[in-house]
Amino acid sequence: MGSSGAPGTAYRLTQFAHGGGCACKIPPGELEEIVAGLIDTERPDDLLIGLDDGDDAAVVRIQGDRAVVATADFFTPVVDDPYDWGRIAATNALSDVYAVGGAPVVAVNLLGWPRETLPMELAREVLRGGLDVARAAGCHVAGGHSVDDPEPKYGMAVTGLADPERLLRLDAGRPGVPLSLTKPLGVGVLNTRHKATGEVFPQAVAAMTTLNAEASRAALEHGHRCATDVTGFGLLGHLYKLARASGVTAVVDAAAVPYLDGARDAVREGYVSGGTRRNLAWVTPHADFGQAPEEDRLLLADAQTSGGLLVAGEVPGAPVVGELVPRGATALIVR
Repeated sequence: MGSSGAPGTAYRLTQFAHGGGCACKIPPGELEEIVAGLIDTERPDDLLIGLDDGDDAAVVRIQGDRAVVATADFFTPVVDDPYDWGRIAATNALSDVYAVGGAPVVAVNLLGWPRETLPMELAREVLRGGLDVARAAGCHVAGGHSVDDPEPKYGMAVTGLADPERLLRLDAGRPGVPLSLTKPLGVGVLNTRHKATGEVFPQAVAAMTTLNAEASRAALEHGHRCATDVTGFGLLGHLYKLARASGVTAVVDAAAVPYLDGARDAVREGYVSGGTRRNLAWVTPHADFGQAPEEDRLLLADAQTSGGLLVAGEVPGAPVVGELVPRGATALIVR
């Protein structure tokens, strides 16, 4: 029985969806083509962060010293346990607020459920998991929206507050600054293995349910202004967006990047999602991989769900995994 103790935990939720977690995102290249032309050429002064660079959340100034943060995130099951899936999805949705330097205030649930296929008791466990995470974050949950859906989906729309003079954004990276990563990589390949075999990886669940609140506060307290969270586009995909927006080249020290136990074994045994392979294909034209083996490339492009923050600057307790340098021939260098 899963950690939820819910009735019907024999149901394997991951088998009711074609993909899982942030690996089911629309590929980044396709997404950019879709939104091209939908961005205002002249951004209003009060829209501090919008669609321009693909930041993690929108930020609008409402007063001189206060801004509203708005975001939404949902996905298909990444684990079979409904309570854990709810916790992971909520942690992931809240992460977008932390990624821009905000604090979540209120969230509403987003739920798609195959009501004739899966018991509604399981949906309740999903919602309970989300509620518990939001409570731990000091964020209210006030209702939401649900639809009858062939595939189960869950997430949240979250509203938060931020100081408009102390934001974390993609375009604020500068040469000479180190890169810190606040969570290890590898949840994508472990989730893929879980979906295929039913094996449970507590280390992955623990990582995905760890809030990025402390990491965000630490980044702001140390005066950092450039960050993103590492989710469906993988470390390399999100770092490419940061480097492109900031007009710099990002250098990754592959040996310094931390991984969850079992991640390398999962890659070697072929548990790599289609989303991860699409991430790698997207960044390859913009990257110099040197002698990096395919295993390292796949892990660095691994589609994460509820990953850590990637911060331009040192964060206490987080490993330095690279640095930003003046823009060269490519946006990314892996050494």
